[in-house]
Formats: sequence, C-alpha cells, structure tokens
Amino acid sequence: STSNPLHVIVLAAGKGTRMKSALPKVLHPVAGKPMLGHVLDAAAECDAHSVHVVVGHGAETVRDYVATRNDAKTCSFVSQTEQLGTAHAVNQAMPSIPDNARVLVLYGDVPLLPANLLKQLLALPSAHLNLLSAKPLNPFGYGRLVRNSSDRVVAIVEEKEADEQTKKITEVNTGVMAANAQQLKQWLSAVKPNNAKGEYYLTDIIAMAAADGVTVDTVCAADAEDTEGANNREQLAQAERRMQLRQVKQLMEQGAAFADPTRFDLRGTLTVGEDVFIDVGVIVEGDVTIGNGVHIGPYCVIRHSQIADHTVIESHSVIDNAIVGVNCHVGPFARLRPETELAEGAKVGNFVETKKTKVGKGSKINHLSYVGDAELGENVNVGAGTITCNYDGANKHKTIIEDGAFIGSDTALVAPVRIGKNATIGAGSVISRDAPADALTVARAREQKSIAGWKRPVKKKA
Repeated sequence: STSNPLHVIVLAAGKGTRMKSALPKVLHPVAGKPMLGHVLDAAAECDAHSVHVVVGHGAETVRDYVATRNDAKTCSFVSQTEQLGTAHAVNQAMPSIPDNARVLVLYGDVPLLPANLLKQLLALPSAHLNLLSAKPLNPFGYGRLVRNSSDRVVAIVEEKEADEQTKKITEVNTGVMAANAQQLKQWLSAVKPNNAKGEYYLTDIIAMAAADGVTVDTVCAADAEDTEGANNREQLAQAERRMQLRQVKQLMEQGAAFADPTRFDLRGTLTVGEDVFIDVGVIVEGDVTIGNGVHIGPYCVIRHSQIADHTVIESHSVIDNAIVGVNCHVGPFARLRPETELAEGAKVGNFVETKKTKVGKGSKINHLSYVGDAELGENVNVGAGTITCNYDGANKHKTIIEDGAFIGSDTALVAPVRIGKNATIGAGSVISRDAPADALTVARAREQKSIAGWKRPVKKKA
C-alpha cells in the first residue's frame, strides 16, 4: 500500500568464488536469464515500490545488466565494499529506505523463488517479522528455526553453532524475510559479530524480535528446492533443470506435447497453440510463438521467430528471427536467417540457407541452395544448388523471382536481377541480366576467359 510502500533489498555483492568464473555470481544464467533477473522479476510481480540492489564484486557488470531491464527505473544500487555478512549487507541499503516501508530481503543467487510464495509472505501481518522457511530433504548446513512450547519462532541457530538437539530440527531458514523498516533498522544496529565466522548475521534479529515481543511469522515453502541458491556450477545446472521442468509443465498445460520433458530448453518466452509436438533436444531462445498443430523435429534451434499453424520443422533446423506461415515445411538441416518470411505452403528443404528473403505461397527451395536478399513470388521452384549472388564483395543486391518461375539446378543468379513470370532458367546457368517472362533462358559459357587488371568494387561511402 502507499502508506507502507514495499522496498525490496536484493543481496548481489558476492563474488561466487566456487563458480570459478570472471562473471559475478548473480549474473550466471538460468534458462537464458541471469539469476539476478529472475529475482528482479519476482520483485516486480510483488509490485515493489523500489528495489535496492546491494553490489560488491563486479558491481559495474551488475549495474550494466540491470540498466538493460524494463524495470531499471525502480532499481537503485548500494555498494558493499567489505563483505561482512548478511546483516551488514542489508544495513547498507537501510539509510535510503523510509521508516514506514515494508522491507523484503531477497538474494540474487536464488533464481527459482516463485512470486506467489513471496506474495504469501507479504500477506502476513506487516507488524510481525515474517520469514520464509523450508524443509529440505537434508537440512545440513542451514540455520534451524527454533520454536518455543507454543510453537512460536524464537531464534535461528546456524549449523556451526547448533548442538545435537538443534541439528535434529528439519525446518530451516531460507534467509528471505519481510519486516517493518523502522524495527529492522533498530535490530540491525544491535547485531554483533559474535560467531565462528566473525560476521554480522541477519538471522540474529530473530531472537531480538522475539525478545521485543514481536511475533515471528513463517510461511513454509511447499518445495524446498525453490528456495535454494546456486553457489557452484553443479548447483547452477540443477537450478537450470528445475527451471526448465517448471517451464515445460506450463507449456504442457497449454497443449504442447514433449517427446521427453527433460530434454528441452527454453531460454526466453514461448507461446504455444494446441497439439504442438516438440521432439528432443529443441532449444528455444528469445520470444517465440508456435501455432496449433505444429511439429518440431529433434535438435532444432528456434530464436525470436513465429511459426504458424500446421507447419512441420524437420530435425536440425535453425530458425532465427524468421516468420514461417501456415502449412510450411522446413528442413531437415535448413537455416532460416533473420528477415526470412515464408508464405503459406512454402517449402525450404535440406541444406538450404535463406536470409532477408520472402518466399511466396507454395514456392519451394528444396535442396542445397543459398537464397539471400530475394523476393520469390508464388509457386516458384528453385532447383538444387541454386545461389543468389547477392554480395559483390562490398554491397548487397536484390534478386526478384516472379510467380511460377522455374530455376534449373546449379544456377547462379547474379544480383541485381529479375526473373520474369513463368520463366524457365536452364540448369547450370549464370544469369546476370533480367530473364523475360514465359521464356527459357540459358547462359552457359562455351569458353573460359580471364580479364587482366580487373578491380573489385569498393564499398560506397555512407
């Protein structure tokens, strides 16, 4: 609410030594997005008024990433030059947070926390200190939640300080908490580094709250794995698989079928229609839309593209920034490069590469061709091994092939050039001038000659 604006503190200062990487820990990607990005997404879903990102190691790189985001305006940065523990990190952000705020503490290396879990935490009374707890299969290494006889949380005891009895407790602290800013400031100022590590632990404030008669409320995560951080490459890989399975589950609910849900990777956003089938090893990146009844074969990569209803993409095809129409057939081993547009019923077959090309309704480029900077009309047939020679070494030129034209195999179309309607080009031709409609054009050299002193064209000055 406006009377208690939500201020989120995201701890993102750690180096992540165990990652063995030059990249700051929180920028390691899960499902194609930095871990920090998933955390900021969750904060945005909770309608955060402001987000304070505590930075340290690789601060510049972290700032640069946040600047690329849509919610960059709500984010500010706080520097933690010395890493003296979680309480110290949170305390760095407190001066810029008003006393009437609600504060939510999150971690930049915990990418799987669902926003709805955070909303449950924030739904607890704001006068209380609210903790997110979990019950992992193995609680070793975590701070345990100690409760009194009336089941109220009175302290969190870290593994290193825990006695045998405390170690038997299965409910652990995730570190995620929500508190009233004014109270949080008071508690943080009283935290002392009296522990095995000599650090200022955020968890010490639990006992302080209990001593002050403030109720400590908890929400226990239904799935403890959602609350885990990724500190090394192995944990990062585990987070990746969990995130992928979560995404696949949502896609299956929308009507997509997967040959094997564990062998699919979505690194972006995917919108699917009904009766979509996705085979193994498919990778989807960026923003992709797939229509009804589409079949995607194994090991395809689809990036920032739209695929319309009832189209078949055969195995090992790469579709990049392309628009594929209804009832098209692509692949196997086809590569559609940016600004390729296939109209209804078009076919692009094996070992065909297209770039910045419009392929008209029912037209076919079936084998071993390169077609770039071109416009094909309807029902054009491009024979095997045809190439548009769009590049003269400096500049790109356009090839236009009108409706119904037939291009014989092994033809080189030297752009700029236009092939007329229903024209036929004889196999093995090098076409460097416009070919007329309704005629057969053949251009095969009888002799080989060389021109001495010929100069390549140079790039036009912009």
